[in-house]
Formats: sequence, C-alpha cells, structure tokens
Amino acid sequence: MPAYRKQLSAHGLTQSMSRKGNCLDNAAMESFFGTLKSEFFYLNKFIGVADLKSGLRRYIRYYNHQRIKLKLNGLSPVQYRLLGMNA
Repeated sequence: MPAYRKQLSAHGLTQSMSRKGNCLDNAAMESFFGTLKSEFFYLNKFIGVADLKSGLRRYIRYYNHQRIKLKLNGLSPVQYRLLGMNA
C-alpha cells in the first residue's frame, strides 16, 4: 500500500517483506502477539492510550526479563541469551 510505505519511509523505517506466500518470517511475531493478547490485553481494562502504553512497557519487560520458558531451559529470554554468550 503506497500510503503505508510512504509513512514508513518518512519515519526512517524499512518495510519487512518476504517472498509471496512465505509465512514463516512472521511465525515468531505471531506467536508473541498471541501471547501478548492472551496474557495481557484480554485480562486488563485500560483507561486510555497512556494506560495501555504503560502496561505494554511493563509486560514487555516482564516477558523478556522474568517470564520463564520451558524451551529456554526454564530461563527468561534475557537470562538465556546472557548464558549463551558466556558458554
């Protein structure tokens, strides 16, 4: 969509594009947004946009620094990456 690409360009962003019909590029983000909606968005009520933004910042910090994942050996993403760098 030309208007969307123009807005991206105006803000110094590059559109993420994959080959036609290749959904694998989006798998990680689709998974994150599904988790975000079920663990944060649907469980809370927001007074306004500022309240939503504040809550999102807190949730993303929690997701990266405290929320453990079995796939990461029971560590948070940050803990897993830090251990991986020291291995």
